[in-house]
Amino acid sequence: MIAVLSPSKDLDFSTSHLSIPSTQPRLLQQSLELVDVMKKKSPVQLKKLMGISDKLAAENSARYLQFQVNNQEPLARPAIFSFSGDVYRGLQANTLDYHALDYCNRHVRILSGLYGLLRPFDRMQAYRLEMGTVIKIGKAKNLYAFWHPHLSKLLKDDLDLIHAKCLINLASQEYFEAIDPELIGVPIINIHFREKKNEKWAFLSFNAKKARGLMVRFMADNACTEPQQLQSFDLENYVFNAELSTALDWFFTR
Repeated sequence: MIAVLSPSKDLDFSTSHLSIPSTQPRLLQQSLELVDVMKKKSPVQLKKLMGISDKLAAENSARYLQFQVNNQEPLARPAIFSFSGDVYRGLQANTLDYHALDYCNRHVRILSGLYGLLRPFDRMQAYRLEMGTVIKIGKAKNLYAFWHPHLSKLLKDDLDLIHAKCLINLASQEYFEAIDPELIGVPIINIHFREKKNEKWAFLSFNAKKARGLMVRFMADNACTEPQQLQSFDLENYVFNAELSTALDWFFTR
């Protein structure tokens, strides 16, 4: 199986990390098309386009202008160590050993507005481009239309390579919409996290994001190869809720 994650807006390009055999993103040519479009946007245009502050607009304008085609370290670093948002605080990649990191590289993929589909060891440069950003690229009316054929085909190739029985969806709806389920070729199991609040099962965004990272952590620490193994997930008091779950929608509650 392969699990897909969303990226995060928060990045960490300063903390030291284990030395691993990093790789080049496989859709880099498409990424460079996007960079060429973004380079032409002024900070004022980026602010409006992304709904961000003047400071962030200036920072990201500079990032695109400084983007390096060769994508080498130290400007770039492995994706698994680059994202630092809620999901990645749950994963805590810096505390994984080499075997767990290698597992992640084979069984985890990160969806990205700029890179399409990243393996954890793929080098990435600092950027901000959410998948839901409304921007036209060539004949594609938005990023979903731009990435659909490339991303889904590459993900299917990865699934086929390890003879995966299913795809585990740990991504947000915004990012998972970039995948065309009809092109995947295996069942998709959607993972949901809920918490008891006022006698009802509530979705709490911050906790759910962290739990997605915790799930990947559990997969890597236990070298999970069968989807049923995920039903034993018990980190931070979550348990599999069979009553709420269906064949393709699994709920974990606490």
